Amino acid sequence: MVQILLLLLAAPLAAADYKAGVARTVITPDKPIYLSGYASRNHPSEGVEHDLWAKALAIEDRKGGRVVIVTTDIIGLPRELSDLVAARVEKQYGLERSRLVLNSSHTHTGPVIRGNLETMFRMSPEETAVVREYSERLAENLVAVIGAALGDLKPASVAFGNGSAGFAINRREATPAGVKLGVNRSGPTDHDVPVIRITAPDGKLRALVFGYACHNTTLTGEFYKVSGDYSGFAQIELEKSNPGAAAMFLALCGADQNPHPRSRLELAVEHGRTLAAAVERVLSGAMQRVSGPVRAAFQSVDLSFAHHTRETFEARLKDPNPIRVAHATNMLKAYEQGTPVRKYSYPVQAVQFGKDLTLVALGGEVVVDYALRVKKEYGARGIAVAGYSNDVMSYIPSLRVLKEGGYEADASMIYYGLPGPYDETVEERVFGTVRSVLKRVGRKALR
Repeated sequence: MVQILLLLLAAPLAAADYKAGVARTVITPDKPIYLSGYASRNHPSEGVEHDLWAKALAIEDRKGGRVVIVTTDIIGLPRELSDLVAARVEKQYGLERSRLVLNSSHTHTGPVIRGNLETMFRMSPEETAVVREYSERLAENLVAVIGAALGDLKPASVAFGNGSAGFAINRREATPAGVKLGVNRSGPTDHDVPVIRITAPDGKLRALVFGYACHNTTLTGEFYKVSGDYSGFAQIELEKSNPGAAAMFLALCGADQNPHPRSRLELAVEHGRTLAAAVERVLSGAMQRVSGPVRAAFQSVDLSFAHHTRETFEARLKDPNPIRVAHATNMLKAYEQGTPVRKYSYPVQAVQFGKDLTLVALGGEVVVDYALRVKKEYGARGIAVAGYSNDVMSYIPSLRVLKEGGYEADASMIYYGLPGPYDETVEERVFGTVRSVLKRVGRKALR
C-alpha cells in the first residue's frame, strides 16, 4: 500500500518537464509623472486608470538550464537600464545575459523612462527628477522580481498554442505627399496570438505568456491617466478568469500596426477583452506540450546610419520645431567632440525550449515585416517573434519601409536622439544576426 501511494504521489512530478517560478510587482508611479509616447503632452499624469506591473517567469530544465522572461507595462527599457539590471542579476543570481529576456508592452499611457524618448518633452528640472527617481526604482524592482521568480521554482509543465485577434491594422497610409500615419487596410499585418501556458503538476494554471503585434496606442495623446492600454486590460481580464495565475503580455513586431478603432477608453477595454478572449480560446483547446533543454543566445550587431554631415544639422538650427533644434544641437555637440554617431549596437536574442518552442527577441520598435520573414524562413509553428526587447532605441524598419519613408523610417529618429534613418543594410544586418542566434539554439530553417 505504501509503495502504491508513493507511486501515485510521484506520477504528477514525473509529468513535469520543467521547474517554473512566477513573481510580480507593481510599478505604478507614486506621483504625477510625464507619460511617454506622444510629443503633444505638456504636463504630468492625472491619476491612475489601473496599476502597471513587472512580471517575471523563470523556467528551468531538468539539467538546470534556466531562462527568465520579464514583461513590463512601460514604453520601453533603454539599453543603459537593461544592462544595469542584467549585470546585477548575473552577479546576484548567476543568470547569464543570454538567458534574461526583458520585454516592454510599449504602452503610451505609462511613464517616461530615463534614456528613452526624453527629448520628446520639455520637462522642468523637477519633472526630470521625478523621471530619474522612477527609473532608478524601476531597475531595483526588476532585479527584485527576477530574484523572486528564481526563488519560486517548482515542478511545472509548459505548453504552447496559437490564436488570433483582428483589431491590429497597418498604419502606414500612402498619400500623394508620402506615407503618413493613418489606416492601410491592405498593408501587411500579423494577427497571431502566441500563448505559452505554465501549469503545476496538479493542472493548476500558474502563468500564461501571450503576445500580439500591435502598438499599444488605443489611448491617444489627450489621455493623462496611467494605464497599460489594451494589453493592460487584457491582462486584467485573464487574471480575473484565472485566479492565482499571472498573465504576461509580450509586445511582438507591431511597430507599424495600430489598434483599430482607437482614441476612446472603452475601445482600449474592448480590445483588451478581444485579446483575452483569443487567449482563452487557446487555453481551452489542444496545446502542444513543450519539453527538452532550454538553450539561449544573445548577440549584438552594429546598425549603420545613412550618411550625414555637420551641415545636415546646422541647417536645422533655425527650424521652428524646438525638438528638432534640440536634436540638431545634440548632434552638433557630438561632431564638436569628434564622435559623430555613425552606428548603433543592436541586440538580438533567441530562446529555444527543446525542439518545440522558439522565442526570438528583437530590440527596438520592429515593423511586422521581420516577424513575417522569420515565419516564412523558419516556419510559423512553435515560434514567437517579439520586438521591444532588451533595448528600445528606435524604430527598426525593413528595407521596404525604409525605402517608402515616413515616420517609422525617418521622422521618429529625432525623438530617440539618433542622427537619422538607418542605411539600406539594416534589414540584412538584423536578419543575419537572427539566423546566427537561431542556429546557436538549434532552430533550423525550412528547406
